[in-house]
Amino acid sequence: MQRSAAGTTTDSARALVQADGRLLRHGSTHRVLAGSLHYFRVHPAQWADRLDRLAALGLNTVDTYVPWNFHERRPGAARFDGPRDLARFARLVQEAGLDLIVRPGPYICAEWDNGGLPAWLTGAPGMRPRTCHPPYLAAVARWFDELIPRVAELQSGRGGPVVAVQIENEYGSYGDDRAYVRWVRDALVERGVTELLYTADGPTPLMQDAGAVPGELAAATFGSAPAEAAALLRSRRPREPFFCAEFWNGWFDHWGEPHHVRSPEGAARTLGEILDEGGSVSLYMAHGGTNFGLWAGANHDGDTLRPTVTSYDSDAPVAEHGALTLKFFALREQLARSGVRLPDRPLPPEPVLLAPRTLPVTRRAGLLDALRSADAPVPAPAPLSFEELGQSAGLVLYAAGPRVPPGEHEVTVTGLHDRAQVFADGTPIAVLERETATFALRGTGSPVRLELLVENQGRINYGPLLGQGKGILGGVRLERRLVHNWAMRRLPLDEWTAADLVRLTRAAPPSGRAGFATAELTVGEPADAFLALPGFGKGFVWVGETLLGRYWHVGPQTTLYVPAPLLRPGANTVTVLELEHLGDRVEILDRPRLGPPEEYVESFG
Repeated sequence: MQRSAAGTTTDSARALVQADGRLLRHGSTHRVLAGSLHYFRVHPAQWADRLDRLAALGLNTVDTYVPWNFHERRPGAARFDGPRDLARFARLVQEAGLDLIVRPGPYICAEWDNGGLPAWLTGAPGMRPRTCHPPYLAAVARWFDELIPRVAELQSGRGGPVVAVQIENEYGSYGDDRAYVRWVRDALVERGVTELLYTADGPTPLMQDAGAVPGELAAATFGSAPAEAAALLRSRRPREPFFCAEFWNGWFDHWGEPHHVRSPEGAARTLGEILDEGGSVSLYMAHGGTNFGLWAGANHDGDTLRPTVTSYDSDAPVAEHGALTLKFFALREQLARSGVRLPDRPLPPEPVLLAPRTLPVTRRAGLLDALRSADAPVPAPAPLSFEELGQSAGLVLYAAGPRVPPGEHEVTVTGLHDRAQVFADGTPIAVLERETATFALRGTGSPVRLELLVENQGRINYGPLLGQGKGILGGVRLERRLVHNWAMRRLPLDEWTAADLVRLTRAAPPSGRAGFATAELTVGEPADAFLALPGFGKGFVWVGETLLGRYWHVGPQTTLYVPAPLLRPGANTVTVLELEHLGDRVEILDRPRLGPPEEYVESFG
């Protein structure tokens, strides 16, 4: 095959090529045995360790998405340093003896906030993501100008580990603008991608029709029935190799639902069936990692938002903290039975964990007093959205002063995204969790200080509601009368520094049941740990200046993973922002508590 765009590429220049239903690597028959590991979900000091564990599993390749919003939080300010250093990650992949597949999107899904698209992009008026909408294509082109030449430099043909690049991501589950998918393909080639290109879509005619690109390998994503998936792909592309670009050997979790697991035996059996079909495969996930900060996304079931938890353990063979699970050994044994030569070296050691202990907490500033001091108010006649405030994640405190006649009155909030705690003259009176929600407000004929603390619980990462805004998108009505003259305080928790945390915890005395609290964790030699908050309700936890993520008593997870590199010898400050009710202690545990398990196998029917 030759490609025409900025130039031509011959098969001989690529690491991987298709030939009569087979994959060849530099001319020899090859099977991709990949595992998904997202560099953005792992502390960079632990990248090498996690890659070593994937190699020990018997894999020969790692694949990763590239989340646009993680690299370019503000327009024109893309970063590729620290936890965003894709080139360093690629070098470590190569040092581990693995190939690398890059999945640059621009949309990635991945249960990641907004599917990887920046909120400043999807929040632009009239934006139509994942289509040939000119403003969208212009933004993607600018991002690809930054990203794709960096990926191109890492290709196998230039001495790097990259052997394949994915075109968009499961587009057939979203839309049918085929010209857009071809545009993405051409944009990759024009910026220097010469290695194997492929698409990845569900194993149904509907999804493959819209997502596949003529002339490029069409792969499938699924968790079961590999023979049926292989038959479908071969009926459509008889000369192409069978590639399961995502084998869902586990699953992710939503708040308030069970912890999804898949038995090691069941996962190994399906892996064997994929290999029996002569397929290449990528384990999704091989190592899940963590949705640190506020990067966890959300799904929508047509009626209710279903936010994703902080842990992305995904019941993967390599656990969130790097432990080798029963599934690791079951999959490794299946690979061996299928003829894969396993590495002839000792397995990596189990992670070192801190000894369990209990840390008393010190109550700090009360909730509203602290948050009112966090930022100058932004006045506006009507409530402003997160996007209008230039804020991607966190909280916004909305305040107004309507005059409320004597008696009880119904207040309606429309376009609420996602959750609001309501206060009247500083007293909590309601919690709202639906897009259109009501509460009762009692008046005396005087103005009431009405405050709504609105939480963005994660932007939708999959489906037709991708890009939906956050905050109060409609309005607030007292009976039939709109409430005007609002003041908004931005609370971008994931942007707060250590100095911000110190200032806010000291901003006021303790008051009420919620607010800030701190604890001190003293360690000799830093090691991994799991942090639990018994008695707390809902909120956010920092270790030092790093926001670990959200916690919520509804579960399923009741611990947060603390990577050893976040700790230093001596005293470490744990800061908690509790929204509902504070507990009296923080616990350090030596194992995760991810919730009551429930077997889950995703299927297409």
